Amino acid sequence: MASVTLTGLVKEYPGGVRGVDGVDVEIGDGEFFALLGPSGCGKTTLLRTLAGLEAATEGSVRIDDRDVTRLDPGDRDVAMVFQDYALFPHMTVTDNVAYPLRIQKVAKAERESRARETAEGLSLGALMQRRPAQLSGGQQQRVALARAIACHPQVFLFDEPLSNLDARLRLEARTFLKQLQKSLGVTTVFVTHDQAEALAMADRMAVMESGRIRQIGTPREVFQRPANTFVANFIGATPMNLLDAQVVDGRLDLGGFTLPVPDGFAVGEGDKVVYGVRPEYVLASPGDREGVPGRGEASPPKVSGMRGTVSAVENLGVNVLVTVDAGEQAVRAVVPESEEPGLGDTIDLAPAPGRALLYRADGDGELIGS
Repeated sequence: MASVTLTGLVKEYPGGVRGVDGVDVEIGDGEFFALLGPSGCGKTTLLRTLAGLEAATEGSVRIDDRDVTRLDPGDRDVAMVFQDYALFPHMTVTDNVAYPLRIQKVAKAERESRARETAEGLSLGALMQRRPAQLSGGQQQRVALARAIACHPQVFLFDEPLSNLDARLRLEARTFLKQLQKSLGVTTVFVTHDQAEALAMADRMAVMESGRIRQIGTPREVFQRPANTFVANFIGATPMNLLDAQVVDGRLDLGGFTLPVPDGFAVGEGDKVVYGVRPEYVLASPGDREGVPGRGEASPPKVSGMRGTVSAVENLGVNVLVTVDAGEQAVRAVVPESEEPGLGDTIDLAPAPGRALLYRADGDGELIGS
């Protein structure tokens, strides 16, 4: 297989618009690497530049020891699976899978044999004479995968291949795709806007914004310790609580309540920061109504810890997302369904030990100490 190295990669369009803005990435041999970010962040442009479908303006692309920056797509030894599968409607499954081998001038008998062997490995053996219109979305996806696999490429490039599937089939497909990639051992770059897909499938991932990479790490690293407020807000089924705070008398004043400075973060008196903690890491317990203002009442003195009233309850299945108005802040916590509070209830909130983070309030909102 192969490693992939992108160095100072830039893709600039007329008018000075940079779809990719100085990207440096090293992807290991056999690694499943995800490019994650919102629509328009440059992840597909980066993938297409790696494939050779877009010409790099600056920088280099290396696959193993080869500099492929100026090579045509067909000379890079990569295989790409697109969001819409891009199957030929007039061709059978056999012909679709074998088509890249035909372009490579592989003998007919060999390409049909490789197409059949690959398709059978993806449970398509009984569908070889069907055309795409006669297949379900999941079957079409597997045909597109078989076409890529049959080429025996050094690198797989996946451009949101699961986006057109329904939710249940997408869950099954991502498990299947992860297992398939591991069994083949082929270096894979996977583009998605779905952070659940990236967290579930990737060995490592890069989070992109406006053509730049904001963080690279394992799913666990990116989820538990986002490098900046953009990543913190983007990653996770429920966005991280990001609360404005200021250091006063050695504690964090969050407007209505105070909290201790988390261990490991060096801050000075008067510093303005952003206090971050995921709703999953916020512990909730029933509180009393003493010291909690009702409508029209004056705000009480600042209290130590987070106490407030429940303003929203959202059912997540086995868990419940609770929004609590605490002082001047809205804080979210995930609690078990068996502990669901009622609207207007008073509850106390506390971050789980070691789970709170501090970010700079200015600039790019970088994690303090990173």
